[in-house]
Amino acid sequence: MVYNNFDELVSRVKGYPTMKRMAIAAAGEEHTLQAALHARRDKIAKPILVGDIEKIHAILKKLGEEVPEEDIYAVADNKEAAELAVSLVREGKADFLMKGYLDTKVILKAVVNKETGLQKGGLMSHFSMFEVPGYKKILVPVDGGMVAYPTLDQKKAIIENTVDTLRSMGYDCPKVGVLTCVEKVNPKMPETVEAAQLAQMNKDGEIKNCIVEGPISYDCAMDKEIANLKNYESQIAGDVDVLIAPNIHAGNIMGKMLTVTCKARMAGFVVGAKCPIVLTSRGSSADEKFLSIAVSAAATQ
Repeated sequence: MVYNNFDELVSRVKGYPTMKRMAIAAAGEEHTLQAALHARRDKIAKPILVGDIEKIHAILKKLGEEVPEEDIYAVADNKEAAELAVSLVREGKADFLMKGYLDTKVILKAVVNKETGLQKGGLMSHFSMFEVPGYKKILVPVDGGMVAYPTLDQKKAIIENTVDTLRSMGYDCPKVGVLTCVEKVNPKMPETVEAAQLAQMNKDGEIKNCIVEGPISYDCAMDKEIANLKNYESQIAGDVDVLIAPNIHAGNIMGKMLTVTCKARMAGFVVGAKCPIVLTSRGSSADEKFLSIAVSAAATQ
């Protein structure tokens, strides 16, 4: 199966028998609480709020909402909020983690702590889903948020993280395109060499449960007619699920182009840890945060 849009994904998560529990670090921010309460109303996730209790209560009052006192944890600062939210996941009191109004580096420091964090030992990468007007299904471009200049092994891990996450959501065999600016291997362009190596790893069974092609350009990946015009033989052209960016700059630019210029809706979180980590920007809309909660809940099934 695949998801054609976010409405399909949200409807599926609403049908789960139990709500997931979400620990929010530094929860005293309006968009964050709006998204969390939206998820609670839709029976997607139960929020556990960690942060400045006065700010949290003031925003809840403004929104006309209530959260049980046993689900609100008062802390002195953002560092403590991050550490406590992480500990709630480790102790089994929450199923996944969400960043509220604090710097990303603060929550990631708590996540990667070797003794008290949530690392599994492998690579953590950013997972993002986009509902793009003009494309027939949800698109997953990665990694535009975590791994700056991925090596070949790290690109392999990014593919595996992404495919494992999609399969946990119900996908059967995601179609993965390793992006470059051309469709042929050029030794002077190491990105094309690595793309071909990743495709070969897939053919050899080293990268499983998906179809990987590369090097492939964005236009060929997204449009079957363009691939045909270029005589590019492909199983994924015009039907791609995942786009692997060569580096964080390309991934980040692609994501912002889709949202700002193409008016795509997006959701994103960090994968490769012991649980999904909703890591949206402090400036993200309530809708983006809600969708990120929904896809994180889907990935915990």
